[in-house]
Amino acid sequence: MDGTGTPQPAPPLRAADSDRAATVHVLQDAVARGLLTPDEGSDRMAAAFAAVHLRDLAPLTADLPALPVAVARSGAPGWGPLGLMAWEQVRATVTGARSGGPAAVRVALAALVGLVLLLTLLSLVVHGLADGPGDWGGRDWGGGPPDRD
Repeated sequence: MDGTGTPQPAPPLRAADSDRAATVHVLQDAVARGLLTPDEGSDRMAAAFAAVHLRDLAPLTADLPALPVAVARSGAPGWGPLGLMAWEQVRATVTGARSGGPAAVRVALAALVGLVLLLTLLSLVVHGLADGPGDWGGRDWGGGPPDRD
């Protein structure tokens, strides 16, 4: 209270790095969902990083809907979305190759060869891990105790 008996307003609370990061995360999600243009999202993110007080952060996300509960609580998306994106990329490349000229066919063939090479490499790694080192053809390559006859 001041000398006249009227209460003084509380000083504004300073924003922590975690507060700024949470606001930027909401803004990134809004750009990804198409709620903000990339330019508008970039401007708001710059303002979020420059914010000093919590009151400066609130207006940056006030006009955005809240994240759905499932999105807000979910952890890492896992391999499912990555596989789906890879499949969509291959499908789009093949579709483009059907409608395009020789360049599109080369891109589709390169994508197909790359996919085959990736699957071959993955198969070799899986078989190598599953089979283990084995007995190396019955030979003693050293490393064990010497034979005592």
